[in-house]
Amino acid sequence: MEEVEVLEAEIDRLRAEVAELQNLKDMTFNFRGQMQDALSYVCGQKQVGSKEEVESRLKEEVEELEEDLKRQTQMNGISLNSCTTKTLQSSSRKLVQQLSVSGHCSELVFQVEFQLSDFRQGQRSERTISDLNVVMDAGDLSSLGSFLSGVEESSDLLLLFRTLRTFSDRCDDRLRTFRHFQEKYPSVVSLPGGCRSEVMTLNRPELPGCVLSIHWSVEVSREGGVTPKINLLTKIPERALQLFPSQAVGGAAEAFQSMLRILGPEAAVESVIRAVSLSQDM
Repeated sequence: MEEVEVLEAEIDRLRAEVAELQNLKDMTFNFRGQMQDALSYVCGQKQVGSKEEVESRLKEEVEELEEDLKRQTQMNGISLNSCTTKTLQSSSRKLVQQLSVSGHCSELVFQVEFQLSDFRQGQRSERTISDLNVVMDAGDLSSLGSFLSGVEESSDLLLLFRTLRTFSDRCDDRLRTFRHFQEKYPSVVSLPGGCRSEVMTLNRPELPGCVLSIHWSVEVSREGGVTPKINLLTKIPERALQLFPSQAVGGAAEAFQSMLRILGPEAAVESVIRAVSLSQDM
């Protein structure tokens, strides 16, 4: 009985190796030039020189691809951690593969799965993307949920990565601003949810119960438009109202929006912090 199980396990292992070799042969379909020649040699499809020559050309090609990947990462801000490929259909004219790609854009972690179909007719080829599925951290879905649903329907991979980059850049702008003011005004500024949260609170021990909050969200439309939304929220208890003109407190949110339009986010936020600090020297 044990011998049968061992033989069955060996058969399964050999089948897996055959499948891997078939996938390696299919890879040559996607490459041109030296890389295709080298892979064809490795797969035993054709002779293109000595083993040393093939290895040298393959090494050069891999180094060029690595440099190109570094340049692409610097340009678009997308860093890939892994990429797996599974061949679903292969013929002389058509190649269909299932790809799974994981990576990050700044602190934004993602996993993308899709089908890539490559059709060839003579010297012409056409590639299409379908069945796009995007998996992200639950904390980012509140801002990106509607957009991700739309981009999965359209299978627009370019729009996905372009929007992720823009969204990540706007979140990094908020992070830098919050961190800067927390370091500059530690007695006034606090970040209850950490530097990457949407809320910064302003308060002083001399004014118990009086809290101003800057709520800075980054909204993404279904079409991929990225828009920062910054609002001032006030929490003023009855006892503290004696220290402030009630009319001015009531209009603080509107006044803050005016400052945003005139001064920009950082200057407007700092103006509020200065007002809360009650110091003429800041």
